[in-house]
Amino acid sequence: MRVVAEGPTILPVSVKNFSHKAEKALSTALGQNLTASNPAREALATYLHVAGIETGYNYFAPNVPGGYKLVFELHYPDGRVEYELPSVSSAAAGLRIAGLLDTIGRTPYDGLREILVKTLARSVWREHPDVKNVRAILGSVTLPSIGEFEKGKRESCEFLYAYDFSLENETATPRDR
Repeated sequence: MRVVAEGPTILPVSVKNFSHKAEKALSTALGQNLTASNPAREALATYLHVAGIETGYNYFAPNVPGGYKLVFELHYPDGRVEYELPSVSSAAAGLRIAGLLDTIGRTPYDGLREILVKTLARSVWREHPDVKNVRAILGSVTLPSIGEFEKGKRESCEFLYAYDFSLENETATPRDR
């Protein structure tokens, strides 16, 4: 429902309007409009996670989000700066990383978003142990319409968040829009 309600789609506007209403109803039924510390919301969230149904059918039929991009800016002691994207070893891992970036981008909790980004930054650090600092930059990707694409327009990226990680103190400094 969320994909149809929020994203560009070839479905008629009436279906999109219905999906938006259904999204609101489901959010209310699942307690997502309650405060995070509400016992009912916590119980529902626990059940959904234990049952493994909090993410829908992504394991069996993943939608390929691609709505967010994460770039690592690697700062070396000699002043050199390199840029790297998260790397994966298979197409399946690429789908998982795309889903993870979608989750990170939609996460409303700054602390959780920072932890998720820091986990990915650590894997880059393992590949580049001589790096002094890593800046992780998360952006939202906007795809052009078919007409715009045919005219040569390509995806654009809007800055959302940046986190600076330093191995010395293991802390991050978030930078919001």
